[in-house]
Amino acid sequence: MNKRFFLGTVAVAAATLAAGNAMAQANTTPFKIGLITPLTGQQATTGKQMEAGARAYMAMNGDTVNGRKIELIVKDDGGLPDASKRIAQELVVNDKVNVLAGMGLTQIALAVAPIATQSKTPEVVMLAATSIITEASPYIVRTSFTIPQSAVAMADWAPKNGIKKVVTLVSDYGPGLDGEKYFKDRFTFNGGQVVESLRVPLRNPDFAPFLQKVRDLKPDAMFVFVPSGAGAAVMKQFLERGMDKAGIKLIGTGDLTDDDQLNDMGDGALGVVTSHQYSADHPSALNKKFVAAFEKANKGMRPNFVAVGAYDGMRVIYEALRATKGNGGGEALLAAMKGQIFESPRGPMFIDAQTRDVVQNMYLRKVERKNGKLYNVEFDVIKDMKDPGKTK
Repeated sequence: MNKRFFLGTVAVAAATLAAGNAMAQANTTPFKIGLITPLTGQQATTGKQMEAGARAYMAMNGDTVNGRKIELIVKDDGGLPDASKRIAQELVVNDKVNVLAGMGLTQIALAVAPIATQSKTPEVVMLAATSIITEASPYIVRTSFTIPQSAVAMADWAPKNGIKKVVTLVSDYGPGLDGEKYFKDRFTFNGGQVVESLRVPLRNPDFAPFLQKVRDLKPDAMFVFVPSGAGAAVMKQFLERGMDKAGIKLIGTGDLTDDDQLNDMGDGALGVVTSHQYSADHPSALNKKFVAAFEKANKGMRPNFVAVGAYDGMRVIYEALRATKGNGGGEALLAAMKGQIFESPRGPMFIDAQTRDVVQNMYLRKVERKNGKLYNVEFDVIKDMKDPGKTK
């Protein structure tokens, strides 16, 4: 009897030791994050900011979680969904990544979604902002924003500030259509009038004929959504046509006065009001630390909302890995990502456990000159805003 008890105890101890060794061995393998982002092509500035934001988080928080080394594998998709899908497949099958991340455009996030679902790999969307994205896969978590959040915030502000007639001008794809719809619905509800809705091709856009049409319509303001990187072209052509001198105000989502490009827009951008979740001028201590570290690491480049989406995406991944003690598979990581509440350089935010989407403050900002440079200066806030596309 004692002999059997002794042998049984030895067997249990051996099994426990083997399990412990297996766990220790698992912890020695790198935790791989596949970052899919456009480093070439029309959205190259987006990719540059996204990679820099992800690397900034690693630089500020280390590259090890619970003894497990974090490996960031960066892949350039050129902003093309077919390339993104192929790259995602290769990252999952060949590189055996633990998380897919990035997604600079809506089409890309949607193209990668089936791969995330089939492989049970969390897909952390750091930019793409169409409302429906998180519904495309139960494995998608978003750390950026949604266009309806920005559009509704602006549609509430505008009619209270003398803007009654508006023409909307948006890029003709998912986020632009969201911006057009949610701005128009809310602005009309608030007593305003959208006299025309214009849509510009996403690829190789020529804003000139559309802006001329806006000038001829003589609205109080033009509401604009264009993707990150295109705002400078809109601003330049708006000023060239003297639309500001004609009394037409320029308003829009924060992509319009992108922090990355704002200083190149010149004094013509002064006074432009936008709504967005992040400004490099956000006055918190955490943001000041983030901006200083980012600029030091990137030769003075100013971080924008893309960089912050990536920075916070890395934070969500790190904390999920920490919660699973460095051993989380796809399901465990996903569960640990849901419901995270934390302070971001943008301010307080959390990941809604039901929708896996971001809930955050949305700020009204005006372009002002501070210390010789242009900034989006926050002057009002809508706190803890959910995606209006998911509140019905």
